[in-house]
Amino acid sequence: MTAAAPIPTNTPLTDADMAELERRLDAVPAPLEPLDLMMLDGYLVGVLLQPEPVPDAQWLPHVSDADGRPLTTSFDPNRLHTLVRRRHAELNRAIHGRQWFDPWVFELDDDADPLETVMPWVAGFATAMEFFPKLLRNESQQVLEPLAVLYRAFDPEDLEDADDLLEMIEMIEPPTDLADAVEGLVTSTLLLADVTRPQTGLAKPRAGAWPARRPGSPGTSGRGPAGGQRSRR
Repeated sequence: MTAAAPIPTNTPLTDADMAELERRLDAVPAPLEPLDLMMLDGYLVGVLLQPEPVPDAQWLPHVSDADGRPLTTSFDPNRLHTLVRRRHAELNRAIHGRQWFDPWVFELDDDADPLETVMPWVAGFATAMEFFPKLLRNESQQVLEPLAVLYRAFDPEDLEDADDLLEMIEMIEPPTDLADAVEGLVTSTLLLADVTRPQTGLAKPRAGAWPARRPGSPGTSGRGPAGGQRSRR
């Protein structure tokens, strides 16, 4: 029997691929603490927004353990890494072209606060900032405003050392619903890309540039993590 040809890394993940990725993240052995799907998506965006490309060898270890601890030899990460690289490439194309993308945000409760719902995604983004902080070293207003839109999901007490960021957050209206909150994730991502990954000949995004829409990625049916903390085994 002829072996199936490998799927190119530039092929977007399907619903089945996402389900497999979730299973493989769940299979990472303790005591390692892998990112869940929502955190992984925000983490990848944070990696891609760095002003200089982050090598795979530096960002991949934080997928299977938030702190980057090495995997045991008994766990084969090849398929996990293949799926993650495909999502990384998909997000990279959207960010490079300043195109809308569907963040992996899973709506579990119709009555949940929109910022609480997107919190895991933002926590993943913040994980990338923790280990790859070059973006945060840019203190321009162009960076501060979109960061405030993202970090408003956090409790202000968690940002007590970021006075400028807190001041900007206080000036921003809270999202009206989940679609508004998700649009904020995408808009902020592309605005940050204008600073850290400038492109010529592309129209610059602006707040409200896209129509409000429900998160369109697979998983909005309820298959996904809740809360904004790292996965606990």
